[in-house]
Amino acid sequence: MNAAPAHDPRHAPVLLAEVMSALAVAPGETHVDGTFGAGGYTRAILAAGAAHVLAFDRDPDAIAEGRPLVEEAGGRLVLVPERFSRMAEALAERGIDSVDGVALDIGVSSMQLDRPERGFSFAEDGPLSMSMEQSGRTAADIVNEADEAEIADILYLFGEERQSRRVARAIVAARPITRTAELAAIVRRALGHRPHEKKDPATRTFQALRIAVNRELEELEQGLAAAERVLKPGGRLCVVNFHSGEDRLLKRFLRTRSGGDPAVSRHLPGAARTTPPPTFDAPAKAVRASEAEVTRNPRSRSATLRWARRTAASPWPVERGAP
Repeated sequence: MNAAPAHDPRHAPVLLAEVMSALAVAPGETHVDGTFGAGGYTRAILAAGAAHVLAFDRDPDAIAEGRPLVEEAGGRLVLVPERFSRMAEALAERGIDSVDGVALDIGVSSMQLDRPERGFSFAEDGPLSMSMEQSGRTAADIVNEADEAEIADILYLFGEERQSRRVARAIVAARPITRTAELAAIVRRALGHRPHEKKDPATRTFQALRIAVNRELEELEQGLAAAERVLKPGGRLCVVNFHSGEDRLLKRFLRTRSGGDPAVSRHLPGAARTTPPPTFDAPAKAVRASEAEVTRNPRSRSATLRWARRTAASPWPVERGAP
């Protein structure tokens, strides 16, 4: 397969100018692109003069299609076929203990959405997969094997589907379900879809299943802690997200790590405990896409960029269930 052309509007990186401004790449620096995709951020970071970019992606297609860019970069780019949550371990394995910047673009890529055989979208019919790694549990496994209550919880928590119980009941009644078009039709019937409606009601169900299949919130939580460990003092963490659950998690992490949200002891409810020194400066104000970008790239409509600069404090100990 050939690498996607950098100018292809379907693969335009969201909020690119804003991300690059926040990263403030200087010649000779080392950066991590935790979500390589079609390579949009990586290309820009290399063009800005970074000496090395380590680009992570768990999708085998993205890694395979990025190889021409590795050759083009002349030794400055390393593709890492890993989840970004493992960036600390993967960097250590390559003899790197710290970096100057980490960029993350959370969620599904346009490349994945545009390929019916990946099962992320109902725009065209395809197998109900949604696995970024193309292995392990799939969306079909969830809709055909999970009980009604679990499906309803997934739809409500990850898709913010207010009628999650109704949709879950319709899914269970229609089993087995193996195709994206089948699932979309089931959801539309359950919710009374009107063709003229701007947003297809199946969108929330597909989003929820994708997040569940790929454990995206858990991945983000672990990835933020990993970025905290690998960033140098003064290093920049830049995260673009598209989902309210992701944004809440990210805001909480940055607020806590910048000293804006004192932690509370689990052993003494209501009693404040001594927290470690802040590992990030106060985060910058959230940035959203301009009207011009939304017109150019509708995917950017729900995008939010949050970023912060690393202090010299030691990383916080990671607690189960804590950001």
